[in-house]
Amino acid sequence: MHKGRARAYTNIALIKYWGKKDETLILPMNNSLSLTLNAFYTETEVIFDETYTQDSFYLDGELQDAKATSKVSQFLDIVRQLSEEKSYAQVTSKNFVPTAAGLASSASGLAALAAACNEALDLQLSDRALSRLARRGSGSACRSIFGGFVEWEQGTDDASSYAQPLNSDDWTDDLAMLFILVNDQQKDISSRDGMKRTVETSSFYPGWLEEVPKDLAIAKKAISEKDFTTLGTVTEANCLKMHGTTLAAVPPFTYWSPDSLKAMQAVRSLRSAGIECYFTMDAGPNVKLLIEKKNLAQAQAYLETLFDSAQLVSAFAGPGIEILK
Repeated sequence: MHKGRARAYTNIALIKYWGKKDETLILPMNNSLSLTLNAFYTETEVIFDETYTQDSFYLDGELQDAKATSKVSQFLDIVRQLSEEKSYAQVTSKNFVPTAAGLASSASGLAALAAACNEALDLQLSDRALSRLARRGSGSACRSIFGGFVEWEQGTDDASSYAQPLNSDDWTDDLAMLFILVNDQQKDISSRDGMKRTVETSSFYPGWLEEVPKDLAIAKKAISEKDFTTLGTVTEANCLKMHGTTLAAVPPFTYWSPDSLKAMQAVRSLRSAGIECYFTMDAGPNVKLLIEKKNLAQAQAYLETLFDSAQLVSAFAGPGIEILK
């Protein structure tokens, strides 16, 4: 029997990953940049045992169906190939984040699974190799191996597509994110399906690919200079560009809900009142505010006049992978 446990934290992309050039290896069409956060995370235990007759997957105490287990098994097959381990495994995962609600539970989930497998089988993977492995399960999981600001290099093959941390000289200590949870239900269109439809059918997608490298350069310079206004501005603009591509897909779709629009307008109202903050959204309806810690309480007080306080969750920069004993 081989056993390992790990915790991984979710990350929110400031410069988005949207679209794959290789579905099997999960190679993205563009580089992306994220901030790992401390508020949402996944804890995963994996046990490889020769007495097991098949893989099993428990999520939040419930045995998962064949479809959910199949995704985990596919990842375990990659690990088995890498390690020459032959046994089936039992994976037990607890999500401290709503699953499939646009809060990147797949990122923390697959990063935690990769780290738990590395521990269980004593693979002794470097952080870069672990990032590459996590990517095979979920693209954004490669970024959750690291804390703080992280860039995912798109690469051209399995060896060259990995995440790496950006040196931000502890600037992340001054930053916060405020989540407005407008919906914690399962999405109608998964990120994976949404990306595929956009890449294949959206007339706006070529424009997205032209813009992302420019946005990324602006964001990295802003981080190096600790320029919050520039980082926030490019974060918000990049988010709107990504979501714009879905409106030109065939058939068109959007992850926004009426409350998403209400939250975006609230951010603009806060800025007009002199409280500097910027929004971003992933493939889901929930809105995240990028804000400086010094303004967090004021922003939260205003948002509590528009949303239930239970819908508002604040987060700060989080760490990379943690091995649990």
